[in-house]
Amino acid sequence: MNAIRILGIDPGLRKTGWGVILSEGTKLSFIACGVVESEQKATLAERLRQLHDGIAGVIAAHAPGEVAVEETFVNRDPQSALKLGQARGVALVVPALAGLEVAEYAANLVKKTVVGVGHADKKQVQAMIRVLLPKAETRSADAADALAVAICHAQHRGARAMLAKYQAR
Repeated sequence: MNAIRILGIDPGLRKTGWGVILSEGTKLSFIACGVVESEQKATLAERLRQLHDGIAGVIAAHAPGEVAVEETFVNRDPQSALKLGQARGVALVVPALAGLEVAEYAANLVKKTVVGVGHADKKQVQAMIRVLLPKAETRSADAADALAVAICHAQHRGARAMLAKYQAR
């Protein structure tokens, strides 16, 4: 398989984690990671614009070939769920506007792929990121989660490509 840069995104209204890896067959290499933050006192529209601009900047700076976004889990608070859904919409549309393929993965699948357990906690995810990407400097759980999403995509993209080829027949 050819080398491809993968951008993983862990959406959130306050903090959206992002991580970029290089996938060459089964070899994974760390490129960069960080967090896009929105100002808590800004209007919702302004916060969404800040996320848009931040994600667009990451795409411009790191030129990923594909993007993977974590699906959100159901939140008990309907207002929080709606706001998170809007942030997730931004995380999906920005790469799509850039012409990139966007895949989505459930949080449990991401954790199972990276840690081996679908209900792993954030510390377990961060520990496995340090094992799988030794050069990664994850200063936040959001960035580590985004790298986990990218790793999940790297592991599952071959199967997705085969399925798409099969469905095209």
